[in-house]
Amino acid sequence: MSSVFLTCALVGNFTTRAHNPNLPITPKEIAEDALGAWRAGAAIVHIHVRDPETELPSMEIGSYAEVVERIRDVSDELIINLTTGNGGRFQPSDHDPLVPGPKTNFLVPEKRVEHILALRPDIATLDLNTMVFGGEVVINTPRNIRIMAEGIREAGARAEVELFDSGDIALMHDLMAEGTIEAQPLCSIVMGVKYGFVPSLETLLYARSRLPAGAQWTGFGTGRWAFPMVAMSAMAGGQVRIGMEDAAWLNRGEPAPSNGAMVEKAKRMLDDLGIGLATSKEARVTLGLVR
Repeated sequence: MSSVFLTCALVGNFTTRAHNPNLPITPKEIAEDALGAWRAGAAIVHIHVRDPETELPSMEIGSYAEVVERIRDVSDELIINLTTGNGGRFQPSDHDPLVPGPKTNFLVPEKRVEHILALRPDIATLDLNTMVFGGEVVINTPRNIRIMAEGIREAGARAEVELFDSGDIALMHDLMAEGTIEAQPLCSIVMGVKYGFVPSLETLLYARSRLPAGAQWTGFGTGRWAFPMVAMSAMAGGQVRIGMEDAAWLNRGEPAPSNGAMVEKAKRMLDDLGIGLATSKEARVTLGLVR
């Protein structure tokens, strides 16, 4: 491949400042890191938000709106990808599994796409996984996925289908057959979440083999696999992703100073392989995201 587009995943739900004190938390910090990643070569930024007081994951529409507004004040080209992943977690209480425990954030699917309908991003993630996640479970039923997919479509955004294991790919094919997911989907192969896809070249090639013809896909890994998977995904014909959502370190023992620094490292790696980074404008053409 002569070029790939890079998605920078800025903060996510699980990285904390205990992992990396440079993690962006406030809407202003997240927007500034997004623009820094774009200037370093990212074509897309994938955005979660946090509560500035507690630093915990948030679904506050006002926080998403501030991040998007701050980015759009500087750039109309940068592709904005907002998560819908929050709201699927359930922790059964020890005394009664029908009673939600304190880590539960389970929401009706309509609530999980409210910010998508309000802000109309270019891309919105659509998780297909139902799986063990830490000490809890994440639940995405086919009904809820259909409702979220319809909300994403209504907002004029393109769904990025998140695939955590082989069963998710099988579900995607069923959802494609009924028209819930487009015939040539935009996909992410997520590797490194415990009890999901094991991060490896073999896993990547297997998952790639199960995707439909014409799919646009990105393979990425978490933790120590984040940077190696940049090279593996690009060489296997996919797009690439890096950022503090996926890893806290720039090098062994060196916390990443910013998301932009992680993008710069990924760019150097790809340059050494003879692979360039597509601009946001070029990625828009590839993905059919015309402004």
